[in-house]
Formats: sequence, structure tokens, C-alpha cells
Amino acid sequence: MPVDSVIRLSVSEAARLFGVSQRTVRRAIGAGDITYVVVQGRYKINFESALRWSQRTTTVRNKRDRQGVGQYVEKWRIRNRLYSPNPQVLKGGKQRDGANRNAHD
Repeated sequence: MPVDSVIRLSVSEAARLFGVSQRTVRRAIGAGDITYVVVQGRYKINFESALRWSQRTTTVRNKRDRQGVGQYVEKWRIRNRLYSPNPQVLKGGKQRDGANRNAHD
């Protein structure tokens, strides 16, 4: 991943995003579970690292889903089939008409 596209969070932002306390985030930093850099004396947490941490730890995963960003996932689901991915395409079943015609010609 290029350096300029790395997303970094403060400790308080990470705590709010994952529904945990700032102390929990600082414990994860201390344990080496989350990667970070120090900018002007403040921790800047790598978002990708924090996300992996939230998926690995059961307690954090539950808090993320109940109190953090996970509580909004159901609201964000796309209900309009026009914009939803075709389940057959995702399974690798149905191909586009042009691809099928070329295979049979």
C-alpha cells in the first residue's frame, strides 16, 4: 500500500469507531497488536492494523458490532437490486451474454 494512502486514526477516533475505551486501544498498542506511528507526541494508529485487531479479538469484535461502526451495517445494506451485485455472478455461475456466445460459436 502506498504511504500516502495509509489511513491513520487517533486513539480516541479508534476507540469510538470500534466501540471500546481509549484504554483498551492503548493496551493493544502496548501489546503490539496495533501498528502506529508517533506524530507530534501523539499515536496515529494504522486503520488496517486496527481493523485486523478488531476482527481477531472476540470481545472487541462484539463491541464493534454492538457499539461501534458495526451497528450501522444493516442500515447500509443495499436493498435496490439494480445496484446490488448479482448473486450468480459472485458464485461464478452466470457469465455475460457475449462471453457465452463466444464459447458456443
